[in-house]
Amino acid sequence: MAVPHPGTLAPDFTGPIQDGTTLRLRDLRGKPVVLFFYPKDSTPGCTTEACGFRDQHAALLKAGAAVIGISPDPAKSHAKFAEKFALSYPLLADTEKAAATAYGVWAEKSLYGRKYMGVARTTFVIDAQGKIAQVFEKVKPEGHATEVLAAVVALSPHK
Repeated sequence: MAVPHPGTLAPDFTGPIQDGTTLRLRDLRGKPVVLFFYPKDSTPGCTTEACGFRDQHAALLKAGAAVIGISPDPAKSHAKFAEKFALSYPLLADTEKAAATAYGVWAEKSLYGRKYMGVARTTFVIDAQGKIAQVFEKVKPEGHATEVLAAVVALSPHK
C-alpha cells in the first residue's frame, strides 16, 4: 500500500497498547492525532524519537493532540520501553503489521546491502476530522517532535 496523502481519510486501526487495553483510532476523532511509526523499542534512533515525543507531550496535549507510537513489537516490550523512558502516551503493538501496511510504512529496507522488510520511520498528523493533515517521511529522530508540534499548532483554530 502507498503512504496516504494529505487530505485523505486516515486508515482506521485497532490494537493492543502497552497496558493491555485496546486502542481504536476512530475513538480519537474530534482532536488531532500524532501517529508515529518506529522500527523497534529501545534502539538508539527509536529511543531518541520516543523521548522527543515524551518531552513535547505536554505541549502537544495543550494543542489538543493525542500522541500514539506504533511498532511491530509486542505490548510487553512496549510496556518495558514506556516504563524505562517514562513515556506517557500509548504505544500500539502492531505485531501483525496491519497498521504499518495500511499506512504504507511496512517497506523494503536495506542495511549493509541486505534487503529486508521493516517499518519506514514515518509520522502522520491527522486532523480532528480524521484526515491526514501532514506526512513526515524519512524522519530524523533528533528534533522531530518539535517539528511535529509546529504542524499540530498550525492546525489549531486558535493560532
